[in-house]
Parts: sequence; structure tokens; C-alpha cells
Amino acid sequence: MTQSIADRELDLELIGMTCASCANRIERKLNKLDGVTATVNYATEQAHVEYDDGVTPDSLVEAVRAAGYDATPVVPPSPTPVVTDDEDPAPSRAEIELAELRQRLLVSAALTIPVIVLAMVPAWQFTYWQWLSLTLAAPVVVWGALPFHRAALATARHGTTTMDTLISIGTLAAFGWSIYALFWGTAGIPGMTHGFDLIASRGDGAGNIYLEAAAGVTTFLLAGRYFEKRSKLRAGDALRALAEVGAKDVTVLRDGREVTVPIGELQVGERFVVRPGEKIATDGVVVSGASAVDQSMITGESIPVEVTEGDTVVGGTVNAQGRLEVEAKAVGSDTALAHMAKMVADAQAGKAQVQRLADRVSSVFVPVVIAIAVGVLGFWLGVGGGITVALTAAVSVLVIACPCALGLATPTALMVGTGRGAQLGILLKGPEVLESTRRVDTVTLDKTGTVTTGEMSVTEVIAADGVDEADLLARAAAVEANSEHPIGKAVVRRAADLGIELPLTAEFRNLAGAGVTAFIDGLRVTVTGPRDVPVPLDEQMRKRIAEASDAGATPVVVTYLDAVAGVIVVSDTVKPTSAAAIAELKRMGLRPVLLTGDNEGAARHVAAQVGIDQVIADVTPEGKVAAIAKLQESGRVVAMVGDGVNDAAALASADLGLAMGTGTDVAIEAGDLTLVSGDLWAVVDAIALSRKTLATIKGNLFWAFAYNVAALPLAAAALLNPMMAGLAMALSSAFVVANSLRLRGFRSKRSSMTKAG
Repeated sequence: MTQSIADRELDLELIGMTCASCANRIERKLNKLDGVTATVNYATEQAHVEYDDGVTPDSLVEAVRAAGYDATPVVPPSPTPVVTDDEDPAPSRAEIELAELRQRLLVSAALTIPVIVLAMVPAWQFTYWQWLSLTLAAPVVVWGALPFHRAALATARHGTTTMDTLISIGTLAAFGWSIYALFWGTAGIPGMTHGFDLIASRGDGAGNIYLEAAAGVTTFLLAGRYFEKRSKLRAGDALRALAEVGAKDVTVLRDGREVTVPIGELQVGERFVVRPGEKIATDGVVVSGASAVDQSMITGESIPVEVTEGDTVVGGTVNAQGRLEVEAKAVGSDTALAHMAKMVADAQAGKAQVQRLADRVSSVFVPVVIAIAVGVLGFWLGVGGGITVALTAAVSVLVIACPCALGLATPTALMVGTGRGAQLGILLKGPEVLESTRRVDTVTLDKTGTVTTGEMSVTEVIAADGVDEADLLARAAAVEANSEHPIGKAVVRRAADLGIELPLTAEFRNLAGAGVTAFIDGLRVTVTGPRDVPVPLDEQMRKRIAEASDAGATPVVVTYLDAVAGVIVVSDTVKPTSAAAIAELKRMGLRPVLLTGDNEGAARHVAAQVGIDQVIADVTPEGKVAAIAKLQESGRVVAMVGDGVNDAAALASADLGLAMGTGTDVAIEAGDLTLVSGDLWAVVDAIALSRKTLATIKGNLFWAFAYNVAALPLAAAALLNPMMAGLAMALSSAFVVANSLRLRGFRSKRSSMTKAG
């Protein structure tokens, strides 16, 4: 039998990657295998592999190991997880690694601080201070830097180098030279203090120790590695959050009795009960009952859909009103929710790799620096400069080139930028999203809950001739007060806002998906949709109802005294800040596009209010992904702004995903940026802050490399002793940090516009 495409696909979790060049190496190794097409995603630390029948998963894992790393097949998240509140899930491998890295960082920082202080403040250099520094620095260089040493050794075995190579050699060289100076030089004598000569003289290298450089580089880069690891840890949370949307238990009808069982035990063809407020367990068909179902978690529609016998319902949606009996038509991986989870996984796997500038340059920079250090050592020995000068110059080259500033360039700017972003309600997940913000030229926006409030409200009350508007609203609200329907709640809320006292009702009845009715003062009052009005509609009311429907609103008709008393128009309202924020996006050179599952009329009505020219409406979650892909194929770089489960796959497939924090956990985890406030001004600020943070990172990297280029010749010429090289390296790091701190002055575009106005 021929295998299906799905049988020849595999995701591998990769272990041991430390930079984008590692991802490139693994990808090249896998793609060298016959019949294999692989894409390695550094951000998620996974490889997506498609392979022919002649290739086995074991051979793929072996190929990764041959590149110097390790891999394990990814176990996909269960579409119907059975998790009780009492269970405490075991931490993942990534969580364990993060905890170990945090412990390594904290211990190293505690030991490094006194070493740096003693080295830089001669007045505090007491007798035998150098031996205390050795005692404190040794665990940092040996144990703290162990991840760098291991990675450097692993790549060396395969004849390659990374930033870890230079970090390892630089820290070990500085530490090794300090050991030499302490035990065989003059640095270990009582009363020794550091000198601050700018130019190294022949023979003086054996009197200096460089423990602060070795320990400081280690600690700074451990901090960078920790924050990078922490940001990447959440890359797979979208799938876990999506699984949490589904119900955990279901009430099944068995032998005429209601039995509550775990969702995993539900079978296709079984009937289950859904009470008001409960989630519908799985996809199915209503066999008994009528209700309004809130599908906003799946479709993005703000208005609950009326369902009755024979209607299809989707697992994960919420029964807002009546009791339903549903026959299960799909379970497990066949449900719409599981299909959406697969879409999110595919979209994430298809994201482009992150190529950090520092890692790209390091592929040439690292071996060149090592070659220079060896060449300098040989040169000074060859010209008779002596072992002290030769070693001093060689170690100075390694120390001056040790990429402390390079390691700080990204994490410091990211830390300051994300800290400032948090103050403005913007949560940036990691440096991998920044490149996209610079290139984005199109912003697609979901309608419900993003541009609009997502909450139903009364926008117009139309009373018939001879009917008092307040009396109309009072009677309608009194009847709707007995209902849990969101439209009814909006009517009741409007009456309460106006201070209208509601009359008493009697004999309330729900009209099975058609509306509600009750007696007030002996008169029957009915509130229904236009199709279910029990009395004829005159031409004027038909026209007003059509106008409301064309504008995307929902009209409900109120009847009593055997006549139409009026129409109450209910709709989702535009957020008050949306129009101004979209205008600012346009000023930034971005094209806004409204992308929604709502109907064309409602979408165009909202678009006209906020100034959006391009509208893509009536699209499913798959349609949103397809629409974004079409924009990308036309050359656009697309950002997606959304808040619902139905937006998760689109957020993941866009070049930049911005999730409203007022939305679902699924959308938040699938997005690259989370906007806590739910205000579209946060989209403006997020893009502006991300671009500024990216510019700061690139500026940091430029100056860090420029410092190395300028300082390396001085070190090679023995014009700097290693101590001054360490000081210069510290100053370059200080510059990078100071440049990053400038991000704290970032101001919200909204506040700037307010002040200008």
C-alpha cells in the first residue's frame, strides 16, 4: 500500500541548538539525505521533515546526531486531552533546561560581582585579594560556562565553529593566563595590585590577572542565553491553549440515563446533553431542543446563532440558552477544533528561520579571530619578543574579541524594549519577531473584538406611530429580562442605563429560536426577529429593518396590541479609538485590511466608520489563512491583528501576529505580540516600538563589531595588555547597555497625538 503524505511527515524536537547557524547546519545535514526535504525552525527548536518510503525516522535522528546535536520525534498534543484539576503535569525538557540555566546564571552572578568590583577598584584590593578572586571566578568559568564549553567542543568535533567557540576560548584563555600569572608569574605575591597602563610593555603580562574578564563574559552571556531561552519556551503554547478550549467532560445519554464521562470516552453516534452555559463537547447535530449558541470562540461572530433540531454544532462553542441533546458526528482528531490545532501547527512550522546578524557574521568572525591569535603568538615568538609578550598579545586578541558586547546587543535591547512595552500594554515574545515589524506593509484586522467591542448594544429604538419610545423599551426589556440571550441582555442594559423601571411580567415563554413572549398588564408582548413577527409589517417598518440589516446590525421587532409597536436595533459597536489608530497606521505607511468571518454588509459598514478601504468578509478560519497567503504571494508583508480562536491560525501564518490580550488564550499564544489593552492604538505602538527595538539591536551589533575591528590591531601589536583589553571590552558592553536604555524614553503614539491636539 502506498503511504499517504501524512505518513511521510515528521516533526523532530532538536536538542543542543544555540544559534541560527546551528539550525542551518542541521537543515543542511537532513537535506543531504536522499528523499528528504527538511525545514529547521530555530525559534521553535523543531525540524519539519517530509521523507520518502526508503527513509526511516531513526535515520533522520541519526543525521541530526551526526551534525553534533540530538533529536526526538515530537508527540502531537492530544485533541481531546483528559486532564483533571488535581493533576500536576510534569515539566517539559525545555522547562527543565530553563530552570537549570536560571540556577547557573544566579550562582555565576553572585560569584562574579565581587570579582569585577575587586579588579576595577584598586583601593579595595587587600592582601591576597587575587586568590579570593581566583576562588570565586573558578566555578564561574568552569561550571557556569560549561554550556559554552560543551557546545564549542561538540562543534569542534565536526570541524566547525560558532559564537560558543569564541566564548569558550576567550574565557578559558583569560582564566588560563590568570592561573599562569598567579602560580608562575608575579601576580600571586602578597600586596599585588592592578596597574592601569594603556600600553603593554614587554614582560609585564605575567603580573596581571584577568579573572574579571573571564567571569564577567560568562555571566553576561548566560543572562542573554537565559532570556532567549525563556522567550522561545512559549513558542508551542498555542497548541496547548487550543487543546484547552475543548470540553474535558461530557454528559452522555446511556440506557436512558445521563452519565458524565471524560471526553476521550465519547464515541461517534452517541447522544450527549449540553446545558445552558456549558461547552459543546464535540461536533454534532442537534436531535432535541433549541438554543442560541455562542460561536465567537470558533467563528468570530459576535451574535449567537439560533439552533434547533437538525442543525450542526461545533465542539468548543458555548450553549448560551436552552438544553440541547446532540448526536456526536466527529471526535478526536476529526473535529473542527482539532483541525484548527493542526492549522496552527502547520503555520508555525512554516515560519521563516531567524537569521541573527551576530550569528551570520560569526561564521567568518570566529575562525578569523582564532587564526589572528595564533598568528600573533607565532609572530612575537618569531621576532624574539619573548614568551611573555607573545602570550600577552595573543590573549589580548582573544579577550578583546570575546563577544561580550555581541552577546549583550540583543538581550539588553530586548529587555528594555519589552519592559517599556509592558508599561504600554505590549508584550513582545522574543527577538525573532522584530525582523518582521521592519518589513510589514499591510495590517489585516479581525473585526469582532478587535476593531469593534465584541459586545452587543442597542444603537437605535424605532417606535411606531402613537407608541412612546420609553414605553416600548420598557416592555421589551421586561420580557427580555427573563432571557439569557445576549441580544436580550443588550436591551435590558439599555433600559437600565436610561433609568427605565421595568413592569412585571407573567407567563414568560421562549419561542424555540424565534424570540420571547410574556404578558404585561394583561397584554401579550412579543420580541422576535423580523422573520418571526406574528403580525404583518407595514412598508415603513420593513424599510427601517432592511436599512439596519444592510448596515450589519440586528433588528428585533416588538409587538403588542396585535400590532408592531416598534423595532429595536442591536449591533456590535466600533471601539472609540479604532478610527484614529487606523489613520495613524496609514500615516506610518501601512495598508489596513479588514479580514472577518462576519457578513459583507456588517464588515463594510464597520470599515466605512474607521476608514478601511479593503474588506475581505465571509471567510472561515481557513479562509483567513488563505487570504493572508494571497496577500503574501502578491508581495505584501502581512501583520495580522486578532483576538479569537478563529484567528489563531491566521496569527501564526502572518509575517507578524498581534493578539489582543482581551481575546482568547489561543490567539494570545499564537501571536508574536500580545496587546494587553485591546485598544488598536496598541497596534500602532507595538509596531513603532518593535521597529525602534530592532534598530537599537542592529546599532548595538554594529558598534560591537566596530569595537572589535578597531581594537584587534592594537591587541595584536601588543599595545594593549589583557587587563586593558578586558577594560575595553567592559566599556563596549557599557555602551551597548546605555544605548539600549534609550528605549525607556519611547512614548506612545497616542499620547503624542493627544498632546499635539
